[in-house]
Amino acid sequence: MEDFDFKLTCTHCGHKISVPLIYAGKRIKCPKCNDILVVPQGVRATPSENQGDLKDSKSKTRYAGFDHALLDIPQEDSTVNQLSGQGALSEKDLEELHEITPKTVTDGTESIGVRRLPWIIDIFLYPLSFWGLVNIGIFVGVTSFFAEMERFLPDVLSCLFWLLTLFIKVIAYLFIYWYFAECVRSSAEGGLRAPNVRGDVPGLWDMFMQLINIVGCLLVFFIPFVFYVLIARRLDVIFWLLLLYGVFFFPMGLLGIVVLDSIVGLSPRLLYNSISKSFFQYCGLVLVFVAGALLVGALGQKVGESGYLAFFVRCVGVYIVFVAAHLLGRFYWRNQVKLNWEQAES
Repeated sequence: MEDFDFKLTCTHCGHKISVPLIYAGKRIKCPKCNDILVVPQGVRATPSENQGDLKDSKSKTRYAGFDHALLDIPQEDSTVNQLSGQGALSEKDLEELHEITPKTVTDGTESIGVRRLPWIIDIFLYPLSFWGLVNIGIFVGVTSFFAEMERFLPDVLSCLFWLLTLFIKVIAYLFIYWYFAECVRSSAEGGLRAPNVRGDVPGLWDMFMQLINIVGCLLVFFIPFVFYVLIARRLDVIFWLLLLYGVFFFPMGLLGIVVLDSIVGLSPRLLYNSISKSFFQYCGLVLVFVAGALLVGALGQKVGESGYLAFFVRCVGVYIVFVAAHLLGRFYWRNQVKLNWEQAES
């Protein structure tokens, strides 16, 4: 049996996916559009009596960390199977739940969460999907356009222009923060490229709450450091300890509050348990985050606020933020069994 034996096509976006046979009859998420699909029961393999136990144990080991990203609601799937066996569901309901007509695919399929290129190269290609590039253009283009207009207009007109475009700016920044969180969540479910969120954009209030979560996470980990700098105005041991505290715990706190979509993600107990169970992998993630922040900061200091070079630096900065979101979500994808956040959600 191959690792990914059954091939199906997303009925929503046409994306081609390879799925392990052990997921027959269960629900999965399309890594491109996040639409829910059901793997037909008919593709379940029937192992021989001599090899059944061995293959079953190998499958459970190999895909131990695969279930949480693929299955939408595992308990509900088992309940549906029981109800269908008892006749509690109508024939029409069963057809809508299990009937999928996948197209015959011979090539070009994508195994969920499996990279085609070496990871050190592929992670930097994450923003290079169509919608990833579109969003980079929107983020950088909108902010740069308004900044240039305010700089060239006279003072009175500049203030008036700022007031008139304030609502558009607010919407743009709310969308930026929300899309960042969506990139984290998509990568946590095995996505390898920036997601297409067309048709899934929430209302302003939901985007505002996502902004509050991210900004609140920043404040929790960095406000002690900021207060100490403002009050003490010196570099000493306390200064470096507070800075180290913020830098070290912020990525895990941000991942928790985005994936769990709850203040539970900032629980000290959850943070401690999660970091202790994946310490070395997490330290590597923190080092990458620090390197990216230093790179963006260094580029920003050497370039002014206007001009083509400044525009390029903004593009690079947004691109690195997308890559950081992918790395954060990918960390969860690879370590979700160790983290065991399903218990925190329940």
